[in-house]
Amino acid sequence: MSFFLNDFVFTVSIGALTFIVIYFNVDKMMAFLQRKSLGNLEYVAQKLDLMFVDIDKKRLTYAMWALSLGLGFLFFLIFWPNYFVGIFFAIIFTLLGWQIPKYIVDYLYEKRCSKFVDQMVDSMTIMANGIKSGLSAPQAMERVVEHMQNPISQEFALVLSQTRLGVSLEEALNSLGTRLPKPDVQMFVVAVNILKETGGNMAETFSTITETIRERQKIQRKIEALTSQGIMQGVILTLVPFVLLCVFFFIDPNFIKPLFNTTLGLVFLFVMLMLQVIGGLVIRKLVKIEV
Repeated sequence: MSFFLNDFVFTVSIGALTFIVIYFNVDKMMAFLQRKSLGNLEYVAQKLDLMFVDIDKKRLTYAMWALSLGLGFLFFLIFWPNYFVGIFFAIIFTLLGWQIPKYIVDYLYEKRCSKFVDQMVDSMTIMANGIKSGLSAPQAMERVVEHMQNPISQEFALVLSQTRLGVSLEEALNSLGTRLPKPDVQMFVVAVNILKETGGNMAETFSTITETIRERQKIQRKIEALTSQGIMQGVILTLVPFVLLCVFFFIDPNFIKPLFNTTLGLVFLFVMLMLQVIGGLVIRKLVKIEV
């Protein structure tokens, strides 16, 4: 009876505290949900547009809602007939499902930007040779479009298309730097714009940019080799609690049932998930070094 009373008092206290927090922060919470839903949709659509991916926004909206609600409904069914636990995890994974497309497009966008920078080594060589043979900067870029593959061919073709429509080369290159916010791309854009205004040896500048990119890539690969162990340790440390939870579930389900069918267990489970997320972000921050 005493245990039941204590559990009841604890549940009521948690409920009252939750109500107070939600009541005084409802505007902030609604703004947060708005930003994480429609804000993510706009973000994903913008990134896809920057990657030259033509997609219907209505279909994208349906796909993101289906992924989010589908993932939440799946976890609700997994914990059936425990409604409370099912709803708890359904909400968490519904919000997580809405974030997945953002991380996917971020990964693809970053990969595309890195590939563009890698292609700059060969493209700068082609442009330098073109300048030496008497071509202008736009004509040298046309040679890159003809001989190189995407994404650099797409980006340079867009720059040339903008100049044909009356946009100045400086503005078209600035747009290129905005679409691809990488230091090497910014260096190329600034160098071409300055040399067009002041004059100078553009072929030599392109050769210098090529050498700079090569040295930066060497340093980046060395850093990746040195931090790979830390990244793997972070992944292992993050996955160990979930693996142990699955092992105990299959060996002795009664051993971990209090985590899911008691209020205190759910609180501990939620705290564990939050600590795992914070720990993973801290480890990622430590091992991620920008060159």
